[in-house]
Amino acid sequence: MTAIETDEGPKRTAMRLAAGSIAIGFFVMGLKFVAWFLTGSVALYSDALESIVNVVAASAALWAISVSHKPADLDHQHGHHKAEYFSAVLEGVLIVIAALLILMEVWRKWEAPSTLEEPWIGLAINGGAAAINGVWATVLIRRGTKARSPALVADGHHIMTDVVTSIGVIAGLIAAVLTGLKFLDPLLAALVALNILYQGWKVITGSLSGLMDVAVDVHENMRIRDIISHHSAGALEVHDLKTRIAGRATFIEFHMVVDAAMTVGQAHVICDRIEDALRAEIPSVRVIIHVEPEDEAKLPPGTTAIPFA
Repeated sequence: MTAIETDEGPKRTAMRLAAGSIAIGFFVMGLKFVAWFLTGSVALYSDALESIVNVVAASAALWAISVSHKPADLDHQHGHHKAEYFSAVLEGVLIVIAALLILMEVWRKWEAPSTLEEPWIGLAINGGAAAINGVWATVLIRRGTKARSPALVADGHHIMTDVVTSIGVIAGLIAAVLTGLKFLDPLLAALVALNILYQGWKVITGSLSGLMDVAVDVHENMRIRDIISHHSAGALEVHDLKTRIAGRATFIEFHMVVDAAMTVGQAHVICDRIEDALRAEIPSVRVIIHVEPEDEAKLPPGTTAIPFA
């Protein structure tokens, strides 16, 4: 038996957030390139270059979210939930490419360091861009986590990384201006690039776990067991619980043992009760219950504990 629900509301919310990321990404990118143009700083160039990745990644997220919310069809009978993981993997790859481009520019600047032009105006503009990114990243992470959207969460964490690196760049460039040490500019850019590489690796590995059908964590597994136990009155036992996460969807499968004399209709009532309870507690859940007669039980006869084996 399976539980199916519509998700037009979450889809509209996720699409609006993804579209908002594109618009904000273009605006912030423009600010950062202005800051780089005014100063000539390779560190600010690295910050601006990462903003290009933000825009491309947000566009990929918008596409992935629209695909992931498509209903199941003959070719994808379990839905399209994993599409968002592909977006997250793409974002990780783009982050790595951006880091390599930054390192190339760092090498050029390291061989021929230059004095920063109009540093204070450029730093102020970059600071404003970082503040905008900070607010938006917080929104994406919170709303994306609530909506169980890997694409939005990955986008939010990437933008938050951008904020952290921007703060480091600004602090370092202030020190460079005050001390006159020209090598600080390319050094900061190199540190930004290394941090971006690390963040890109985290995004890629996290997304690959989702593509490999990772199970829910221990806390969520126990919560699922409690829900099933509290709503399985009439069943003799539940065993072989299996879970997997695919984007915002959680797939739950288990075997439920009932009295061999129980009718199909009576067993169906128990299944419906469990499914309704799971749907009420877990967003976008898909449930498969295998009903079995009592000779398939794994617990000793007469067991009165929680009906899990």
